Amino acid sequence: MTVVDRFLRYVKFDTQSDELTNMTPSTPGQMIFAQSLEEELKAMGLTDITLDENGYLMATLPATPGCEHVPTVGFIAHLDTSPDASGHNVNPRIVDNYPGGDITLNAEKGIVLSPADFPEMEHYVGDDLIVTDGTTLLGADDKAGIAEIITAIDYLQHNPNIKHGRIRIAFNPDEEIGQGAHKFDVGQFGADWAYTIDGGEIGELEYENFNAAVAKVTFAGRNVHPGSAKHKMINSMRIALQFAIMLPRWETPEHTEGYEGFYHLTSIEGTVEQTVLTYIIRDHDRDRFERRKKEFEHLTRKINHEFPECASLDIRDQYYNMREKIEPVMHIVEIAEQAMKLAGVTPKVVPIRGGTDGAQLSFKGLPCPNIFAGGLNFHGKFEFVPVRSMEKASQVIVEIARLVGAKH
Repeated sequence: MTVVDRFLRYVKFDTQSDELTNMTPSTPGQMIFAQSLEEELKAMGLTDITLDENGYLMATLPATPGCEHVPTVGFIAHLDTSPDASGHNVNPRIVDNYPGGDITLNAEKGIVLSPADFPEMEHYVGDDLIVTDGTTLLGADDKAGIAEIITAIDYLQHNPNIKHGRIRIAFNPDEEIGQGAHKFDVGQFGADWAYTIDGGEIGELEYENFNAAVAKVTFAGRNVHPGSAKHKMINSMRIALQFAIMLPRWETPEHTEGYEGFYHLTSIEGTVEQTVLTYIIRDHDRDRFERRKKEFEHLTRKINHEFPECASLDIRDQYYNMREKIEPVMHIVEIAEQAMKLAGVTPKVVPIRGGTDGAQLSFKGLPCPNIFAGGLNFHGKFEFVPVRSMEKASQVIVEIARLVGAKH
């Protein structure tokens, strides 16, 4: 099977995660997919295959003879797709030799993938593109990563002249809801370091990500008939809006890029009696990240000074910038850069404006940079992936295995 064959099969599994179930995996489709992959890995003859009750699937490609002393490298991808768009009945198609211009995804609904909206499409003129039918996401995040890892392992099996150490692979649930690394057993995985194959465009290599927190601000109000409400009513929604406009207007996702952090209002739920604002707070710099959280505390005190005991704040850290854990072992980034060059790919070392399982795994003792899976416009109906990008990602994995084997 080619990487495309695998990918087109994998996207048929509905693995959309759900943060409200309080289960691991959060949805049954992820376990069904993991069980299918388990059977595939068994058929390939991999060893040490385990699938636990939480949906974490691990397996080993043994070292080639004479390379048993070589460090164990891991490759990781996630089973789930984003809750932001449906992953049910994904119906992909291949646009051969993309000529440029618009791609009609769904004529009936008038849904068009256009370089006017997504100018990066022009980088892939002449490539074969896998697109959606305009009604679901595609699932390249991260089923492309899974397909690329398994295809690379298959290639290494059929090319025993490539010397490599022991390779561990893992596919985990619930990355999209920030829980993918929570029950990941780093000790059982047993790798010296690893790479998540979960990045975007071809060439992306990432070892920096946001520090992240979620903040919930709850405003308590008092409802009184509006006809007699003067000096009595406390409208929690109006106070919540007052809080929201006190935050810097330009420090939001739609106005920031690169290393710039932000405050992002993700939901508002409210009545006169109670309103809850939910934010995510992001910054690459740890000091600025801490100051952003302090700003929430300051504004909450300010609101309570005007409206006593109205506002309460709950802030929870989600993950931290893995850079501090990667910098002491920068050779693992350098190996990935060299592997990309050997595969004919220009490395693009960029900060992640988000997080990956690798960030949490790095803080659990498994240094884990992130490598491109090749897809674009993740989490929605305009998602697509160039076939060449998937093929190159798989080749990069092979080259990493080769380099580590050769260096030791």
